Amino acid sequence: MEHNSKLPNVKTTIFTVMGKLAKEHNAINLSQGFPDFDVDPKLIELVTKAMKNGFNQYAPMQGAIELREQISIKFDDLYNVNYNPETEITITAGATQAIFTIISTFIHQDDEVIIFKPAYDCYEPAIELNKGKSILIQLEAPNYSVDWNKVKEHISSKTKMIIINTPHNPSGSVWSKQDMIQLEALVKGTNIIVLSDEVYEHIIFDENPHQSVCKFLYLKEQSFVVASFGKTFHTTGWKMGYCVAPAKFMYEFRKVHQFNVFCANHPYQIAFAEYLKNPNSYLNINSFYQDKRDFFLNAIKDSRFKFIPSSGTYFQLLDYSAITNESDIKFAQRLVKEYRLAAIPISVFNTNHNDNKMLRFCFAKKKETLERAAEILCDI
Repeated sequence: MEHNSKLPNVKTTIFTVMGKLAKEHNAINLSQGFPDFDVDPKLIELVTKAMKNGFNQYAPMQGAIELREQISIKFDDLYNVNYNPETEITITAGATQAIFTIISTFIHQDDEVIIFKPAYDCYEPAIELNKGKSILIQLEAPNYSVDWNKVKEHISSKTKMIIINTPHNPSGSVWSKQDMIQLEALVKGTNIIVLSDEVYEHIIFDENPHQSVCKFLYLKEQSFVVASFGKTFHTTGWKMGYCVAPAKFMYEFRKVHQFNVFCANHPYQIAFAEYLKNPNSYLNINSFYQDKRDFFLNAIKDSRFKFIPSSGTYFQLLDYSAITNESDIKFAQRLVKEYRLAAIPISVFNTNHNDNKMLRFCFAKKKETLERAAEILCDI
């Protein structure tokens, strides 16, 4: 049988490639964004309790109301904004499913979607599957800040959506209040939808506030906010997330969501609903990860790698241009094979695979893991 691929240019993701290499060479894996430490035992207890209490069948399509109510409270407490738990909040099977569903709901053939590169690799395939067109704006190393004049030049009558990501994966940069004001001015009075990927909202450093789109009046009315329990609570394998949006958008989102996955894992939802009642469960995460960032950077300060400290996420970019002229892909592969340390080359996320000699390292690891990784980096 023969068939035409709907994604002819998509290959195995770099995360799978580097993860496989790391396993083959028994390397320290700082490539994929997952913690190597345990989940809070309290959360495990709550999941077990929910299972024992019979929450093992389908959850409501929109998500367990107990969890949606706690998310509503969280947005009110953090950002002083209201999202109706009945009509404006939906629980999803991870943030990627939420992103795919938003794009599938609103993007039609030839609709244009603005994406800032380097970008997480799930955006463009979803747009392509829905016959839209990705309009790519490259953020320049090493600061990865937005040139708003360039954004204005790329907006057209076909622009249907702008996808933003702050804190930003893979660069670790964070959008400022002024960035949000600029974005709001561009979309105000248009039909452009903003998809705001905010999965690292609680992992932001140096006492900087998170600038969510929901804090800006006109942006809130034109935006989806996508969030992740996996990133926040070290449970990436549970694939639990959610999104919030004005009721008019969420109504359309749920039409697709119900046929995409119908509902997310029920006992986990019940557990998270109880866990969120203690705000410290997420309010202290920024300091937890800043300690790890600072420990890692202090340990490699005498290495030949150059860096600007990450402002958010649990990723750190390292510039290796003083070490070799190899492409970042070749150097990342050699780093695994010769030094047994896995990282992610950034060129795969850039427009035209632009190579700035940058590798991304995940510091969501135990202290001893970071110590061993730092020793390797300092020996190169």
